[in-house]
This record gives sequence, structure tokens and C-alpha cells, in this order.
Amino acid sequence: MSEIKTTCGLDCPDACGIVSSNGNIKADTNHPTSNGALCALLNKYLPKEPRITSARVAGKEVSLEEAMNATKEALDTYAKLLWRGSGNFGVMQEITNLLFEKIEGTTTKGTLCDGAGDAGILEGREVNRVLPPEQIAKAEVVVVWGKNITVTASHLMPYLEGKEIIVIDPIKTAMAKKADIFCQIAPRSDFFMAIMLARFAHMGDFEDQEYLEEHAPDHEDFYAFTQEFRVRPILDYIGTDLNEMGQILEMIHGKKTVFLVGNGVQKYSTGHHVLQAIDALAVTLGKFGKEGCGVGFLANSKLNFKNPFTVKTTKVQKVDTPFGDFGTVLIQGGNPVASMPNSNRVIEELKKTNTIIYYGLYENETSAMADIVIPAKNFFEKEDVRLSYAHQYVAPMRKIEACDYGISEYDFTDILLQKFGFESLQSEEYYINLWLDQCEKHGDYYLSPAFQAIPYKDGFGNDGDEEFVFPDEFGDDFIKTKQFTRARKKSKKEIIIEDYWLISPKANKALNTQFQRDNKITLHPSLGFENGETINVYSEWGEHHFEIKNSEDMRADAVLITANTIGVNFLTPSIISEEGDSACYQEVKVKLKRI
Repeated sequence: MSEIKTTCGLDCPDACGIVSSNGNIKADTNHPTSNGALCALLNKYLPKEPRITSARVAGKEVSLEEAMNATKEALDTYAKLLWRGSGNFGVMQEITNLLFEKIEGTTTKGTLCDGAGDAGILEGREVNRVLPPEQIAKAEVVVVWGKNITVTASHLMPYLEGKEIIVIDPIKTAMAKKADIFCQIAPRSDFFMAIMLARFAHMGDFEDQEYLEEHAPDHEDFYAFTQEFRVRPILDYIGTDLNEMGQILEMIHGKKTVFLVGNGVQKYSTGHHVLQAIDALAVTLGKFGKEGCGVGFLANSKLNFKNPFTVKTTKVQKVDTPFGDFGTVLIQGGNPVASMPNSNRVIEELKKTNTIIYYGLYENETSAMADIVIPAKNFFEKEDVRLSYAHQYVAPMRKIEACDYGISEYDFTDILLQKFGFESLQSEEYYINLWLDQCEKHGDYYLSPAFQAIPYKDGFGNDGDEEFVFPDEFGDDFIKTKQFTRARKKSKKEIIIEDYWLISPKANKALNTQFQRDNKITLHPSLGFENGETINVYSEWGEHHFEIKNSEDMRADAVLITANTIGVNFLTPSIISEEGDSACYQEVKVKLKRI
């Protein structure tokens, strides 16, 4: 059997190339970013995860044809909603939009991921471009800001070798332990960190005046804005001091520097302010538009593409979806019961619907509530196209395995369109070529039409002729009303700890709620709990029991529960960010109580 090249479809920035031969997969050593290795999620956990292998209607196994007929009947109602997850990442996932446009259904807007940060980038730069890994390789200093690279972007690690590393993070990550400077800031203080660094950059003559005059002439107004914040209280709140701030600026000064920013810094109502402030710091230091410089967040992977699956439908917010307003809800490739914030609210809303259709790969909390279950195909079993939100390469996802029980998004949509009496779709190849034909061929891969070797080299905006827009306002009622309160010990049996920040990053053995999940909570040993002890964790949104894991890597004012953990979203709020229609998973403080 000849080798077939394909691409990983997991919702990960690396989007690695794969070579399949005789049923075995290995990394494509010619892929520009995967560096000849595949992660454990792909090699170890995905093959072992039990699949849904048969369709069900009302708890009874039926043929796929019967389930599709039941799906058509359920969707043939006045109020129907499509809610799509992102466990697998391919452009063909969105083809179901075409069905919902035809049947006058409702889709969602907003995101559970990066919308607030993206909004902040757009406020400053006007367009969110990828920072190519090749520019990271040319940097002399890398600032890793709220990003656990060994877990969320492991294939970037070789690009960091031999560089000076600064880590800014509430958690002492594996990268922080190797860093030249590690600043263990308070959760939700990233905005203030960026603002203070920019202020001290101006005071210490670390600014790039020539760059600012050309691309950001309002920089004096921005400096005036930074002066609105009182230095001593802000530094105390962050958990840093003037010496540490000076060390960071000294290390960056005069050197090619990139900032790699994680998703967690913007999981708040004010998340857009954070990314705009970090961008403003980089602009102040002249670290945009130059070789070996830039800010890398989650970029717009569809930038400059004409998306054939963009439709005009009624939309509702994804973060606090009102499932109960709909007679039928189609849940595609997601597990909202566990992955959406405020699980109690999600469960109660879903109970109000007449019919829940679950179309996916694995059994989970949502499939357990479903009236109709349709088995999907995974990305090895169908054709697709993979974009990346962290690099510029576009790759075909080719079928390398057969599956006799699942159905692809293309076939699912086409069959239902025909059952409703609408015209059939164009061929699958037609849609795939619509994407690839917009790209420039690059060996076995393609380049995004938005690719710029040195992003923002000529300036900001779509055409590179705009100036950077600095932040000029900031308000945050949450900090004023949710101040941290120290633990109070009533007895050896009962320890009540009030108002600890919840941090919910990605886990290294899971992708969202797929694969390995546990019920662990990590906290600082000074809080007085024992390893393995089960405690009750609660917030105003709900509660759940978790097992203690102590770690000196934690701050004493925060707890960590990874995003895949069973029950974590009983604690999180279903509030929407001020900008970007994004979830605010970390806009919450929790209490701990010994059982």
C-alpha cells in the first residue's frame, strides 16, 4: 500500500502533518511545523477512545437510515437550533450550515474559546494575522505569557531552543521552571502587567521612538493613560515589584522578541483589554513588523478566505445558548453539557427541548441526554481541509481508513437536504477545492491567502496602511466586588477558604472533554488539605466534589481545575465577555470546604 499524507484534525494549533502506511501513522518529517513527532493525544489516546458505532432513537439501536429519517422528522419543526463544537477541526464541519439555512433554522454566534482576545487584537491592529513559526525561530527572546507550551503547542518547543525565555503566568509551568525570568503574577492581572511594563518602558527610555512615530503616533496619549494607574497598589495586586519589571525590560531591550500569549489571559469579561494591552506593550517596544518579532495569539485561520459555508440565519449566543427556546436541538461534534460554562443551566435548558439530536464520535454527558444519536466519522475516515490558527500552512485531510458505521458531515447534510426536497450539494471534491484553490501550493501543503512572512511589516489594518490603536479606557467592577479573602480555620476538621481564583487550562491527556478525564483540583499545600482528600468546591453557579492534588507550583490565592475535568463547569458562569461574544470561564472565585 502506498503512503498517504494527511493532517491531524484535533483542535490544536499545531495541525501536524501525518503519513499513513499500511494502517500505521507517523509524523510527516516534511511538514513545516510538526518537527517529525506526533503527540500522545493522537498516538495514544485517540485510538483507544471507544466510539459510538450504532445509531439510536429513543434509546433503541436502529439503522442509520432510520435515525436519519427520525432526524428529518425532528428538524421539520418551527424552531430548530444547530449547536456545533470543535473537538475536530476541519472546514467541512461547517457544511451543516447550508442545511440550516435551507430549513430556516437557527445557528449560534460567539465562541467558548478566544473571542475576547481576538476582539482586543482587532481593536488595536484591525486584523488578526498569524505569527509564522519561522519568525519565532529568529527571535532572541521569547516572552511566554499565560501559555503552557508543553501542553497546548508542544511542537513550538524546538523553536525556543537557545533563546532567553521570560514566563509570565500564575502557574509555575514546566517552561517557567526553565525560564531566565519567571514572574508568577496574580490571576486576572495580565492587563495591569502589560500597562505597567509599557509605562516603565517609557520612563526608562526603552521605547522605539522611530517605530512609534511611523506606526503609532498616539503613543504619548497612551503613556498618559498608563499614568492613570497607581504604581504601588497595582504592583502589589500583580505580585511583582520594580526590580522584576526592570529585569524584564532590560532582557528585551535591543533584542528580537516575540510574545507567545495563551488563551487563559482573556477568559474574563475584560479579556479584550488584555490582548490590546499586550499588543500595546509590544508596539511601544517596537516589536511588531520586524524579523524575529511579533505577538502570537490564536489568529484568524479563515482570514482572506471566501467561506462557502457562510450563511444568513437567525443566530443566538453560544455562551448562554437558550436551548429551551427550541423544539429540536442538533448538537454536532460537541459536548455542551460538560464543556459549556454553567452546567446546571445547560442541563435545565436542554431538558426543556422536545428532541435532542447528538451527532458525534463519543459517548459523553450530552449523548446521554439525546433522543437521537448519529455516529460520525473521524478525520481519518473522510476528506477535509485543515487550517491552523497558529501557522500559515493549509493542508488536505485525506481519507486513510474505512468506517462502515459513521457518516461524514458532507453526507449527513446532503442526505437531509434531499429528504427535505432540496437540491443536492455539489460534490465533496468541489467544496474541498474551493478552499485549496484559494491557496498557494507549497510542496505537499499550501499557504494561507493571508500569509505574510513578516506580519504588519508595512503597518496595521487589512492593507498595512493603518496606525496602531492604543487602549484608552478600562473599567473592571469584578475586582472591586470579588476581593480575595484569606482562609479562616475553624477547627482541624473544617477549613473554609473563600474567594479563590479558578484557573482552568487545557490538560495534557485530553482535548476539551475528549479522552482522559479525572476529578482533580490542584492547590498550594499551605492551604492545609491532604493529597487525595475529597473536598467540595462551590461558587454562586454550582458545586462539585474534587480530589486534592497539592503543588508548590500554585499561588496561594488560586486553584487549578483543568478544562477536561469532570464537573468543573458546574462552577463557571455563563456570562459573555464585554467584547468578542466569548465565554468567561475564569471570571469566578470559588470556595473550598472539607467534607
